[in-house]
Amino acid sequence: MGARSKARKRALDVLFEADQRGLEPLEVLRARLAEPGTESAVPQYAVDLVEGVVAQRERIDEVLATYAHGWVLERMPAVDRAALRIGAWEVLFSEDVPDAVAVDEAVELVRALSTDDSPAFVNGLLGRVVELKPTILA
Repeated sequence: MGARSKARKRALDVLFEADQRGLEPLEVLRARLAEPGTESAVPQYAVDLVEGVVAQRERIDEVLATYAHGWVLERMPAVDRAALRIGAWEVLFSEDVPDAVAVDEAVELVRALSTDDSPAFVNGLLGRVVELKPTILA
């Protein structure tokens, strides 16, 4: 697993934990940075991802809710929600990650950590975001 893939997994862990515990993601991130526990240090790219998702969360959630036909964010599995937020941030706000890589990485995260239906759902939703990116950012 590449360094950025590991960083995405660590960012997902932080976002998931914050979601499950009802905490702010930056609070959980600060705790992980101060005392990583049994895990290795948090990679800088994981920090960038969490901070980016938090900074753009309102816009990201609006986009995801708009294009997740038949699903509201609160009803999605928490792992899917975290992976979608990371993928959407990379697609919409990160210039150094190709869209296809962002989508593939999000799909791989949910393939390893979520339901059997999650990879197709995440791929479809992020694929739609990529397709509509020019109008979303306009």
